[in-house]
Amino acid sequence: MADPSQLSAWIALFLGLYLFAAGAGELRAPNTWWAMLKEFERSPGLRFLTGVAALAIGATIYLVNPWRPNESGGGDWLAIAVSVIGGLAVAKGILILASGDRYLRLARAMVGRAGRAWAGLAVLAGLSLTIVAMLRLQAF
Repeated sequence: MADPSQLSAWIALFLGLYLFAAGAGELRAPNTWWAMLKEFERSPGLRFLTGVAALAIGATIYLVNPWRPNESGGGDWLAIAVSVIGGLAVAKGILILASGDRYLRLARAMVGRAGRAWAGLAVLAGLSLTIVAMLRLQAF
């Protein structure tokens, strides 16, 4: 079992690996995200499952991530960032469940022709989160 004081770093590591892999996949096969979002728009069952999964994963991240204030009253910045990511995933799941077709249409419009740019940002964010997590876990 992971040391509770390192839980934020472990969550950040796996989120970083996810972002890196998803971004690399889109860069390797452009327009995959756009096509996937289009499929989600057409399939109510897939939208529902995606919303439930996003809600469950976000809630799990938010609930298990320790956010303990330090001596000066502030919190650990990595723990705060991971909690915010979990909260955003919860909000995303709720939006997909409540109005999935509109939310996904907006997401597809945002990805549009800029899929490679979003994928590049995902790769950079993934690398950043992975490096920060590895430094926190003293893996280097």
